[in-house]
Amino acid sequence: MLRGFRKLRIETERMTLRPPIHSDFRPWASLRAQSNEYLTPWEPSWAKDHLTRKAFTNRVYWAQRSVSSGTAVPLFLIRRHDDALLGAITLDNIRRGPAQAGTLGYWTGQPFARQGYMQEAIKALVHHAFTRLDLSRIEAACLPENTASRGLLETSGFKYEGVAQSYLQIDGRWRTHVLYAALRGDRRGKTGAG
Repeated sequence: MLRGFRKLRIETERMTLRPPIHSDFRPWASLRAQSNEYLTPWEPSWAKDHLTRKAFTNRVYWAQRSVSSGTAVPLFLIRRHDDALLGAITLDNIRRGPAQAGTLGYWTGQPFARQGYMQEAIKALVHHAFTRLDLSRIEAACLPENTASRGLLETSGFKYEGVAQSYLQIDGRWRTHVLYAALRGDRRGKTGAG
């Protein structure tokens, strides 16, 4: 089960994208705690035990099972020159058969925001999804007022597709989201993503 998990690596210009491992707990908990106010408006409410070692251990086991079963690709962004954890990106809800699609989610720690790391990660993971996983469609959603995330998706080759009412609970309330997608062989215009 762990062979494919341990082998999963995507290299970008500045980072290695890899699944979380148990030794990531302290850097992850520290970065999440440090970035709490920055992330809270855009994320589902954290469980009371969100920053505990037990919750993180469960996250690592979920990542192992998800990679093994092919249902998700959860990756941490590790800056190569100093091994700093910058954030995470996950291709989740991978659907096979006629859909060949997945859903993208991501977060960056506040100290590393707006430095191009997430755009680098998105382009690399989308390319991986299209070329290695044979997916045809990558979907993403964000809050309408999250102009940074909308801009990130658009400059990463995603196209606006519409609105989903009460799409996710964010910060404790059901919130409407705007929907984006990147398509392999996009006929709507060049995505630059794969």
